[in-house]
Amino acid sequence: MQERAARTRQAVLEAAADEFAERGYEGASLQRMVWRAATSIGALTFHFGTKTALAEEVSAGGHARFERCLAELAAAPDPLRELRTLIGALARLAHEDTFVRATRRLEADRPGEVPPLTEVWLPVLRGLLDRAHDAQRLRPGVSPEDAVALLAHLAEGAMAAHGATRDSAWDAVWDSVWNVVLHGLAADRTGQAGQADRTGQAGQADRTGQAGQADRTGRTDAPGPSDATEPTDATEPTDLTECGAEPA
Repeated sequence: MQERAARTRQAVLEAAADEFAERGYEGASLQRMVWRAATSIGALTFHFGTKTALAEEVSAGGHARFERCLAELAAAPDPLRELRTLIGALARLAHEDTFVRATRRLEADRPGEVPPLTEVWLPVLRGLLDRAHDAQRLRPGVSPEDAVALLAHLAEGAMAAHGATRDSAWDAVWDSVWNVVLHGLAADRTGQAGQADRTGQAGQADRTGQAGQADRTGRTDAPGPSDATEPTDATEPTDLTECGAEPA
């Protein structure tokens, strides 16, 4: 008996999520939910009582799925790579998960009554940008606060596009958009390497000039090992394509 009641409750909840996702709070019909769940109005009201109680339960389910998804995201050494994975995961959930779609619709229909999903993912995004800033992965002049505002809008836009078909063309557009974002956010390591090279070349020129001056003052022996110029380590250039790898 308890197992059957649990199945009925879950069926009603899933039917309610479908109805809220498609029609919003005002347009959702308890009768259609009952039809979708293949049960009765009596069973629906027994488990949830009112449409408001159903909306709250569906919203709680959407939040729980977001939290579970974020907890399962694999950590990456590069916080910018993690940011790309995070936003891609948010967009995928908004496209594939009925409870998440319903929660977003309820949040729009009933502002203030449904806790916003940003409470779940925005602190994670902000923490990754703080890590990127501390690791000097952000372009000079880009503050974490400005980057949060930009990426929050990007994430909301990616989730709002959940109605589009997720195919190779969609993914190609997403990769292109993310690479453009990285060009604006990521520190130019290639430029840093070039600066290091120029510094090293200048140092080499100075030493060559000093050696020539020493020769003119009468030094005739070749410089020994201790006089050799140390090689300059150059930072590897950033591979923006790698940073845009599709999340697993």
